Parts: sequence; structure tokens; C-alpha cells
Amino acid sequence: MVRKAAVTTLSNGSCLQGQANGRLPSMDSEQPAQEGKVVLKKKVTLLRGISIIIGTIIGAGIFISPKGILKNTGSVGMSLTVWTACGILSLFGALCYAELGTCIKKSGGHYTYILEAFGPLPAFVRVWVELLIIRPAATAVISLAFGRYILEPFFMQCEIPELAIKLITAVGITLVMVLNSTSVSWSARIQIFLTFCKLVAILIIIVPGVIQLIKGETQHFKNAFAGNDASVMGLPLAFYSGMYAYSGWFYLNFVTEEVENPEKNIPLAICISMIIVTVGYVLTNVAYFTTISAGELLLSKAVAVTFAERLMGNFSLAVPVFVALSCFGSMNGGIFAVSRMFFVASREGHLPEILSMIHVRKHTPLPAVIVLHPLTMIMLFNGDLYSLLNFLSFARWLFIGLVVAGLIYLRYKRPDMPRPFKVPLFIPALFSFTCLFMVALSLYSDPVNTGIGFAITLTGVPAYYLFIVWDKKPKWFRKLLGK
Repeated sequence: MVRKAAVTTLSNGSCLQGQANGRLPSMDSEQPAQEGKVVLKKKVTLLRGISIIIGTIIGAGIFISPKGILKNTGSVGMSLTVWTACGILSLFGALCYAELGTCIKKSGGHYTYILEAFGPLPAFVRVWVELLIIRPAATAVISLAFGRYILEPFFMQCEIPELAIKLITAVGITLVMVLNSTSVSWSARIQIFLTFCKLVAILIIIVPGVIQLIKGETQHFKNAFAGNDASVMGLPLAFYSGMYAYSGWFYLNFVTEEVENPEKNIPLAICISMIIVTVGYVLTNVAYFTTISAGELLLSKAVAVTFAERLMGNFSLAVPVFVALSCFGSMNGGIFAVSRMFFVASREGHLPEILSMIHVRKHTPLPAVIVLHPLTMIMLFNGDLYSLLNFLSFARWLFIGLVVAGLIYLRYKRPDMPRPFKVPLFIPALFSFTCLFMVALSLYSDPVNTGIGFAITLTGVPAYYLFIVWDKKPKWFRKLLGK
């Protein structure tokens, strides 16, 4: 495999490139930084770490349409069971990532852990799919929700024009990119504020729901497990809906090198965040069912808005604003974290060299942030985004299951690796088995979409041999890649 030379050089006076191939010392490395080297600074405290996780997990889904689980489970009781089970399973996965984050002190998340455990090919395929499809599409989807709900108060009596939604969405995406390119500190401060807004929004739903329960409004919980029986075909889709709502617990591992005292703060931030989110999600769904029946929930386009209109009157106008702020927080947290994956992959020689450069004054991975902007805009104005995410939801959980299986493999391959935080072996075993089992089951329940997603993922294999292994590239091709 072609490796980049380890250099320290200025690029156009604005960015400084660190050492390549993952040899850039982490902030807690005993290796002294070279004179003039620019590195990403440790600015992620415990509070900021919690805000990254909670702020990225809680997006639009819990406020807009939690009907995916209800539709595929068939009853109120079973849907609440799946919400709880997905929260516990996500906590198990998060604990596994906490161990990986404290023993492998590199940023990059999934990519770094797959590289350490299984080598460059599967790691390259992971970052290939993330860069070209998953992250631009996921950002575009959550941004569209932001655009729709920020305009909702201005179009109460009529349909919002699609062009207006896409234009305000484009402004929101650009604003997030500029923020993450300008300052790590300001990105983190705004994330803390937006996380606070999300928790307030959830409390606005939970508190009236608890009051309804105290009043005895429990008619929708009678015979809670009665209804359509959950089928084998529906379980993987319910699992995907639930795990998608909880996804984001892994994003702190993307910025490990920027976390203060990672041995302590990564496990603490993950555990605190997952407990808050799981309790909040389950209680929010219970609150919905105190006022809205299962049938009405399936018909509602925005469950939180329907709930607020019935219980809060004019105050319900605040709900779309909180949803929009929630979406903006997810956009900000996702871009902040995933740009570090591209930064690390470039440092390893798997992406163009420019993506491993850091702004000399702002200390942000500016090129790794900006590269997402044109790709996200293309996704925003072209194509069926939701279908694309359905194609690739299986790929996300395939690789997360692979990462956690890699934790088990590393226990035997590298038993002497320092592990400041260590989980019982049954936790990674259960989590990885569940992920891989559901991925396999989805091939049976939804072979077309899963097959397309599998085919898109496999394009990373020839790309790896073309861009990384082939060492007799023409000169113009090398220049294009920044070699």
C-alpha cells in the first residue's frame, strides 16, 4: 500500500500538515511535538463531550415521527419495549466504544478501530461509504427537517414551498460548515446551548404527559400488547428505526485526541448521555400515548406538534422552533465529529492529503469540514434521500457490529494493550451478535434495498485497489490525489 511521507509543511500559508500514516502523536503521547507543528487542541471537556453525544443523538425523529417502531411492532406495549431495548442495546454499544476510546487514543471512530483490528481494506471501505453517501445524505435529511420546521411558524395556514425549504436548508448547512471551520470552542459552546434546548423540548412533552397520567389518562395503555403481532419481517425495520433514533452515541470517539483526560471523560460522558437519552425517549413516547392513540400517531406527520396542539394551545407554536434547534444541533455535532474521521483517514493515506491539514490560526481541520459541503448540496437538491438512507442503514450497523467484534478480537490479539476502562465480554458479544443478526435478517425482509446498499458498499473494494494499492499511477492522477 502506498504510504505518504511524514512531513511538516505549510500549504498556501493557511494550513499546516501533520505527520502522516497515523503517526501524528496524540495529545497524550509522550512523543514531543515538532517545532512549528499545528495540532488539534484538547478543548472537549466532560460537559462538551456530553453535549456532543446528546446533541447529536436527539435530532428530529423523537419529535416528528416515532411511528416507524409502532408500525413495525404492531402495538403500544411492544413499541415501548423496543424503545427500551434499543436504548439498553445502544448503551451496551456505547460502553464498548468507551473501552476502545480509552485504549486506542486516536480520533476517527469506526474507521480507526476497524483499521486497528482488521486492517486497511475494510477501514477504507467504511470511510469511502461514509464520505460519498452516508454523511452527505444523513446531513441533508436532518437539514431538511431543520428547514421545514424553522419555516413552520410562518406558514401555519398553508403548505411550505419545497424550494423555500431547500434554500433555508442550504443556508443552515453552510452556517454549520462555517462554524466548524472557524472555531472548535464556539462549535462546542453552541452545541451545549442546543443540547439544553433539546432537553427543554423533551421536558415540555414529558411534564404534561406525566400530568395526564396522574389524571388517569391511561386508556391507550389498556391491552397495550393487543393489535397486530410483530412479525419477523418487521423486527429488523423496527430495530433500524429505534437504533437510528439512538445513533450518535459513537460520535465522541471521533474526536478522542481532542478530549481532556479521555480515560475518565469518555466513559463518563457516554454513560451519563445514554441514561439521559434512554429515559427521555421512553418517557416521551409514554407521554405521546397519554393523549394520542396508536392509530392517530401513525397518521400524524409530526407527533410532537399534534401532542402540543391538543394540550398547550397557542404555546404549541414553540414546538417547531425547538425541533428546528434540535436538528441544527444534530447537524453541528455530526459535522464536528465526522470531519475528524476524514482527517484521520487522510493522515493514514486513505483520502487526499489536503484533508489532513489544520488551519494554522484557528486549529480546525478546515479541509475535512469543507469537503462535505458540495457533496451535501448535491444530495440536497438531487435524489430521493430517504431511499438512499434506507439502502445504507444496513451498512452502518454492519460496520458498527464489526467494530465491536473487533474489540473481542483485540482482547485476544493484543492482550497486553492498556485498557483503563474494560467491559465484561458478554456485552460486546451480545451487541455485535445482535447487529450482525439484524443485518442478516434485513437481507431476508428487505432484499432489494439491502442488496442495493450492499452493492454500493462493495464499490469501495475496487476503489481501494485503484486509489491506494495501485502504485504505478500516471503523474496527473497522483497530482489529483495530492500525492
